Amino acid sequence: MADQFDVTVIGAGPGGYTAAIRAAQLGLKTAIIEKDKELGGTCLLRGCIPTKELLHSAHVVELVREAEEFGVSVDGIKFHFDAVQKRKDKIVRGLAKGVEYLMKKNKITVFKGTGRFEGKGKVTVTDAGGKTQSVSTKNVVIATGSAPRSLPNLDIQSPRVVTSDEILELKEVPKSLVVLGAGAVGVEFASVFKRFGSDVTVIEMLPRLVPIEDEETSAELQKAFRKRGIKSLVNTRFQSARVSKEGVEITYQGADGQEDQAGKLSAETLLVAVGRRPYTDGLGLENTKVEVERGYLKVDEYMRTSEPNVYAIGDVVPTPWLAHVAAKEGILAVEHIAGKDPQPINYNHVPNCTYCEPEIGSVGYTEAKAREQGYEVKVGKFPFSALGKAKILGETEGFVKVVSDAKYDEVLGVHIIGPSATDLLAEACVAVGLEATAEELGRIMHAHPTLSEAVMEAAEDVHGLATSI
Repeated sequence: MADQFDVTVIGAGPGGYTAAIRAAQLGLKTAIIEKDKELGGTCLLRGCIPTKELLHSAHVVELVREAEEFGVSVDGIKFHFDAVQKRKDKIVRGLAKGVEYLMKKNKITVFKGTGRFEGKGKVTVTDAGGKTQSVSTKNVVIATGSAPRSLPNLDIQSPRVVTSDEILELKEVPKSLVVLGAGAVGVEFASVFKRFGSDVTVIEMLPRLVPIEDEETSAELQKAFRKRGIKSLVNTRFQSARVSKEGVEITYQGADGQEDQAGKLSAETLLVAVGRRPYTDGLGLENTKVEVERGYLKVDEYMRTSEPNVYAIGDVVPTPWLAHVAAKEGILAVEHIAGKDPQPINYNHVPNCTYCEPEIGSVGYTEAKAREQGYEVKVGKFPFSALGKAKILGETEGFVKVVSDAKYDEVLGVHIIGPSATDLLAEACVAVGLEATAEELGRIMHAHPTLSEAVMEAAEDVHGLATSI
C-alpha cells in the first residue's frame, strides 16, 4: 500500500481499539488490523460483555423466583434460554457496530484479516479469502489478546467439553455442569448456570475459590456457594475425562495425593476454565527482535518490546488479563509513541472484578500481601447485613474490608464481596490511587441509604469508629 501509517495496531479488542482511537486523537495516521469479522475482540465478542449479559439474565431469574419476598406474586414463570441467547447476541452486535463507528469517526483505516510482520516497518494482512496486502508503518502495537487454555489429552467437544468460548453458544442449559477452575471465569459461569437450573460442581486445584483474592473473600464466596447448592471441591486435581454421547465422567484426586479425596463425577457438560494463553499465532515474530518468555512478549514500563518501534499490550504481555488494563496500556503505548511522556502504570492499583453471585471487587494489597510487604496492618470490616439499603434489596451477604498501614493510615487495599461490589469498587480505586488514609475515607460523607455507606463504615472501623455495628 502506498500510504504509510504512523501507528498500526494488530488486534481490535479493548486494548487495540482504545490504542487506535487515542493515536488518532493525537493526530497520528492510524490503522488497525482484525482477523474476526467484527471488531471488539474477546472481551466484547466472547468474554466480558456476553457473560455479563448471561449473569444479568440469571439475576433476573433469581429475582423473579424470590418476588414473593417483595410482596409481588408471579404465576407461571417461564425461562427461555434461547431468548437469553438472542438478547446476548443483540447486545454484542450493537456494541461491535459501535466500535466500527468509532473507527470511522476517528478516521482509522480498518484492515480485515490476519497481520504478520515481514520486516522493519512492514506488516502484511491476509484476509479470509487468502488475499494479501502490505501495510507500511512507522510503529506497531501488538494487541492480539489471548485464547482459552485446555489441558493435555482433553479435547474440546461441544456440548460435552467446552471452554468459555463454546459455553456461550450452548443451545440448552445442561442439567449438570462441572467447572474446572475457580478463578473469575469459573465462578461466574457456576453462578450463571446454577440460577438457570444446572446442578453445578466446581473443582479447584488450589486450596480456595478465587485464589487471587483476599482469604476472607474466598471463604465468604465458598459459604455463599454452599448456601446456593453449588458444590466446591478445592485442593483437588483433575485427572481425566471420559466423553460419551450422554455426558462426561470426570475423575479427580486430592491435590496432595490423599486417597480419601479421590473420586468420580458425572455431568452433561464439563467447562474447562483453567486460564488463557497469549495469542501470537502466525504473527511472524521470528522476523523481529521481539523477545518471548513463557509465551508472553517482554516489554518495558512503556510497553516497548525489544524490536524498535514495536509495542505490545494486553493479554500478550505478563500483566493482569483484564480489558481495562489492556485499554490503559494501549493509551500508554501510543502516548509514548507520540512523545507525550506518559506515566507508567502502577499495577498494584488495578481493580479486580468478579461478577459471580455475590459479586467481588478488590484493589490494592490483600491483608496477607500487605504483611508480606512488611507493613504493620490495621483492618476495618463492615457487613452488608448491617446496612439498610442491603436489607431493602434483600442482598445482605458479604462485607467491605479495608486494609491500611498502621503507621501512616494509608489505605493499602479494599476488598468487597456483596451487592454491586464491582461498582462500589470505584471509590476504593480512587482512595488507593490518591493514597488516601482510612480516616479520610471514613470522614467523607456518604449518602444514606446507599450501599456505598459500607465502604465508609469499613474505613471508620479501621479505628474502631464504625457507628452501625
